[in-house]
Amino acid sequence: MKNTKARLEALALFLMVFVLGVTFGAVGNHVWNQRVSGQAAAAKPKPTRDQVLQDLTERLQLTPEQQKQIGAAIDDTRAKWQDLSAQHTTQREVILQQFRAYVRATLTPDQQVKYDEYLKYRDEQRKKEAEKQSAH
Repeated sequence: MKNTKARLEALALFLMVFVLGVTFGAVGNHVWNQRVSGQAAAAKPKPTRDQVLQDLTERLQLTPEQQKQIGAAIDDTRAKWQDLSAQHTTQREVILQQFRAYVRATLTPDQQVKYDEYLKYRDEQRKKEAEKQSAH
């Protein structure tokens, strides 16, 4: 009887250590992925206009007139966000071109040829990265 009780206690202790190990392993793996290796959690896709409007309608019991007005506000806001993004892209491109012109002006003619080849390579890389990001 004493032997059976000791075995049960040992089994319970073993199972508790096993469960704690699995738990700490899962938590450690999550922390590693989030903070150390830089993997971000899967981003939620941006809700569509209709999804936003439907959610607001259900939560707030919007009237058809309110739905129309809020739908127009959603459209306007999204258009402004797209314009802002395009402006930032244009401004970044201007700054990049100014930098490139400055660097090119400081180089010898032989270096300028090599620099132009490098810029062609970098532009191709940027284009590939942009295509990857737009595909996601």
